[in-house]
Amino acid sequence: MKRTLILLTIFLWRGELGAQNNFYQGKTITVISTSSTGSAYDIYARLVAQFMGRHIPGNPSFIVQNMAGAGSLIGTNYVYSLAKRDGSMLGSFQPSMYFNQLMKQPEAKYDWAKFNWLGSSDKSESLIYMRADLPYKSMADVRKAKEPPKCGSTGPGTSGTYLPKLFEELLGTKFTIVSGYKGGAEIDLAVERGELHCRAFTIQAYHSREPYHTWRKTGFARILMQTGQTRDPRIADAPTIYELMNEFKTAESERRLLPLIFAANDFGRPFVAPPGVPSARVKTLREAFLKTLNDPDLLVEAKRKNLDITPTAGEELQALAKQVTGPQSPETLARVKTLME
Repeated sequence: MKRTLILLTIFLWRGELGAQNNFYQGKTITVISTSSTGSAYDIYARLVAQFMGRHIPGNPSFIVQNMAGAGSLIGTNYVYSLAKRDGSMLGSFQPSMYFNQLMKQPEAKYDWAKFNWLGSSDKSESLIYMRADLPYKSMADVRKAKEPPKCGSTGPGTSGTYLPKLFEELLGTKFTIVSGYKGGAEIDLAVERGELHCRAFTIQAYHSREPYHTWRKTGFARILMQTGQTRDPRIADAPTIYELMNEFKTAESERRLLPLIFAANDFGRPFVAPPGVPSARVKTLREAFLKTLNDPDLLVEAKRKNLDITPTAGEELQALAKQVTGPQSPETLARVKTLME
């Protein structure tokens, strides 16, 4: 009997593996990138898509389809509700979209914890840059400025909105948020034109592409602060938010919101499958995702593009998604709502 059970188990396992091979054989997997073409999130999505097919049984091809808009909300809703649930459609979106759900925004038609999280290719802290020819040389200057600088954002729930507002709450600074830009490239162009003064986004993005390479050479922008516990060596002159909170004597009660807010940094550059994908297929995709991020060819390409690769497993992000969308106190939710609107 025992031998029969073992043989049956092996037979079922081989059958399941064969089904996975057969499913992806000759297939094309579509990745919905909810950021604009050329943005850091989009660049990471395309990098993974370039190499992931070789690590999936059946070696499917990959295409990336951009679906930007409303600060990643349009594409996130699509992946959750309309994408095929057979493992042939994946999503790559902004890591802070859980805020929209916490705020119970009617436009957010997804449950963050019910996505099938495949993993993340990178974690990155954030920064806020300012045009260097403006009188805002530090966050202390922003605190005492008569006219708040204008920071660009793609929409509510994104770092371009909630980080400047978080700085206002924790550090006493003042910013005017100008939202509605299609993507980061449009915000940067508005800064170059003088329509905007500043932008908050990831440190990695600031070191991965133009116009930032040129900006750093010409001294066009100044980094006012960064969100990490320690200073990133690439912007070692910029103080951390923790240093500034100590300098400005931020109350402990104000600091308690940080773990929930900065969980977005831990989600990093996430890849997901929609709900309802068969568990065996999710397992296959998760394993392939991590193998992809250790692919020597991907690492060479990432180095060429100045992209950091710090993999996070899908199981870890799945647990984090449940944590951040779990019960929160009314006070916490009220503070989140203030930051996100």
